[in-house]
Order: sequence, then C-alpha cells, then structure tokens
Amino acid sequence: MIPASIFGRYARALADVVTEKGDEAAIQRDLDTYREIFRSVPALLETFDSPAVQLEAKEKVLAGLMARYPVCATMRNFLQLLLRHHRIRYFAEICDFYTKTVNERKGIAAAQVTVAGPLTEADLSRLRASLVKVTGNRVTLTVGTNPELLAGIVVQIGSTVYDGSVRTQLDEMRRRLARE
Repeated sequence: MIPASIFGRYARALADVVTEKGDEAAIQRDLDTYREIFRSVPALLETFDSPAVQLEAKEKVLAGLMARYPVCATMRNFLQLLLRHHRIRYFAEICDFYTKTVNERKGIAAAQVTVAGPLTEADLSRLRASLVKVTGNRVTLTVGTNPELLAGIVVQIGSTVYDGSVRTQLDEMRRRLARE
C-alpha cells in the first residue's frame, strides 16, 4: 500500500488543474463513472496493476474503455498518468482525497450521519442547519442507518464524532452502574 500522502498529492494536483480550467462538473461526472466501472469490474484494476501485462496492452485497454465511456481531456490525461505511474489501482482512494480537497477549498464540511431509522427531509434540513452552526461551513450529509443504535444519531465530521445515540447512552449508564 502506498502512503496516503501520495493519494493527496495526486488529488491536489487534479484539483489544481480542475480549478484552473473550470471543468469541475465534468471531472466529477467522469470520476463517478470510472469509480463505478472499477468497483463493478475489479479485474480491470488487477489487469492495470499486473506486472505481467505490458504497459502498451494496458494503455490499449484504457483507451478502449475511454472510447466506450468518454471522458473530458483532463480526465483522460489523469487516467493515463495514473496508469503510467502505477497508481490507477488506488483510483477510489485518490477520488476520496480529491472530493475532500475540493470540499475544503469550497468551505464545505462532509458529515457522515448514522441513524437508527430513516430521516425525513425536514429532519435532514434541521440537522444540516445545526451542523452549519457548529462548523461554520456548508455541510454535505451522507446518511446511513444502523438499527443497533436503537434511536438517536451519530455524526462524524473529519475526526470529530458527535454521538447522541441511545445505544451509547445505555452503555455509559451500564459502565457507571458497574463502578458503583
């Protein structure tokens, strides 16, 4: 595995080019498309990463893929760069760093929200407004469910976790009662 700092370097370089050229929407669309392709067909990344396959053959496979699923020029160059530098295997990680980098530059905080059951749009709006007040940034929410929480909510923004779940409160009460 390569260090996370290298993922960040590629992600920041892409973000710099995208900012300069102003083609963020096209890049995001292409990143999402190829992330899904590589997730759906893991053999592609294995082929691209294999030392047994010649670079020319890998480049032909990538060119065929880009012919079938066209990308903007910036993305084409980026994919080719990753392939030549043996980093395409880490495409998903680089995409994550890219999204984080772009969001930081725009003043957007990404919040991972875990709840016991589904939230209504009104609940999501109130939650987003509360998190905007706490962070001072715009907030994007990624919501997941975990019935083991019983009720309540757990929010992670960066390395900070706000745990308001009933499960955690019950566990804390259990620890306090065991000490007494």
